[in-house]
Amino acid sequence: MLTIKDLTVKVSNKTILENFNLEIKEGEIHALMGKNGAGKSTISKVLLRDLDYTVTHGLITYQNKDLLKLNTTEVAQLGFYLVSQNPIEIDGITNAELIRCALNEQGKKDLNILELNNKLKKYCEKLEIPTSFIHRNINYNMSGGEKKKMELLHIWMLEPKMIILDEIDSGLDVDALKIVANALLEYHKQFKPSLLIITHQQKLLEILKPDKVHILENKKVTQTGDLSLAKKIFENGFSRATLMANGEKNE
Repeated sequence: MLTIKDLTVKVSNKTILENFNLEIKEGEIHALMGKNGAGKSTISKVLLRDLDYTVTHGLITYQNKDLLKLNTTEVAQLGFYLVSQNPIEIDGITNAELIRCALNEQGKKDLNILELNNKLKKYCEKLEIPTSFIHRNINYNMSGGEKKKMELLHIWMLEPKMIILDEIDSGLDVDALKIVANALLEYHKQFKPSLLIITHQQKLLEILKPDKVHILENKKVTQTGDLSLAKKIFENGFSRATLMANGEKNE
């Protein structure tokens, strides 16, 4: 579904990723882990075609389409959805207006307003979001946890097929994390999207149980494994886990 091959990315002439490779098949859940500053968020920016990030080498294909030839709108129209670490506030546009416009872009222009509101209220209840947030300006005067829940509301309404979660656990307390993780798990079971999870959070991965876990260091993926690889990182840290992967026994 998504193939990234030999990718090199620069920002202000500084190389952030080099020889980066990743493949995510349809319906798979992948986790990308690494130290702070390793470049994990860079891949999410590149996939959504942030023009501050320059690709100097490599390929990105999604459903046999060259993603590097598309702009952000065109990538979103393919079914991509990015949840960033800190979703921005947008004054003057409500959540309901944004969702209705996005659904129109998907060709669902005949959607009944009453039906739309009922669907929004149902998902608000699922995510434990006040229904008043539906008609509030996007992310305006919301806590970090409320912003992430609203992103999940948008996901449920828009039904994307490729979801990138850039530290969705940021700003979430224990209860909110469980709500968000379980909502994502339920969404995945129902719609079978592909997920790329960028995280440091053990509980999130324990709930979502990724098919593959990748470690990003030295500007590329250096290790790939299952959930047990993430557990080694949580227990031993990145440096120690790297040594163990190279053959050194844990004392």
